[in-house]
Amino acid sequence: MAKTKKQAFANIMHTEEHEKSDKGSVLRQIILGGQDGLVNVLGIVLGLAAGTNDRGIVILGGLAATFAESISMAAVAYTSGKAQKDYYYKELEREKYEIKHFPDVEREEIRLIYMKKGFKGKDLDAAVNTICSDEKQWLETMMSEELGLSESKDIKPVNEGFVVGFSAIIGSLIPMALFFLPGEPKAMMLPAIAVSIVALFATGAYKAKSTLGSWWKSGIEMAVIGIAAALVGYGVGVLVGANI
Repeated sequence: MAKTKKQAFANIMHTEEHEKSDKGSVLRQIILGGQDGLVNVLGIVLGLAAGTNDRGIVILGGLAATFAESISMAAVAYTSGKAQKDYYYKELEREKYEIKHFPDVEREEIRLIYMKKGFKGKDLDAAVNTICSDEKQWLETMMSEELGLSESKDIKPVNEGFVVGFSAIIGSLIPMALFFLPGEPKAMMLPAIAVSIVALFATGAYKAKSTLGSWWKSGIEMAVIGIAAALVGYGVGVLVGANI
């Protein structure tokens, strides 16, 4: 009965940890796509506005960058996730082979791992015997402790590609929105920067509240880094526009 309760508690804790891991992964993907899309497109529209002051060109260039950037980010997220998953299973098969064909060598590796953790004498022997008596546990220990790799079932390349790509589109449209309004593009530059600063700050603050750190420091850091990167595009537009 006690064992059943203990197992039930372990399952609940595992489920909660899994949910937290999923939420953290999705948050990372949203920030990655949204921040990248916003910063890149803001730099492009600022550069075009400064260099041409033509609303049609700014909108065309911004939209082209929005979809090119979003598809590119989605593709990178998909391929990197797939590569990580493939690498994990390749190493898993290698470890399975080595445990089956070179058990003494792999057993000694477990011993060395737990020696470094401070196990000695009978405690060390007991730890090694316990782990190596269960092939699944042995394999999981080799993967996590020796290679530093965790279970890749949580990696979903298609989902990651979609989340990153969609977030990039949303992020890109934040600085673009004001340029759809009537008026000269140059007049929209400062409002676009202001809106982008607010969006970046809010994203950084939310990230800190969901993870660790000071929310206002994280917000300022993300806003400063993002705007500094975007202003490079503005600088290029000013320099090139003055010479064409």
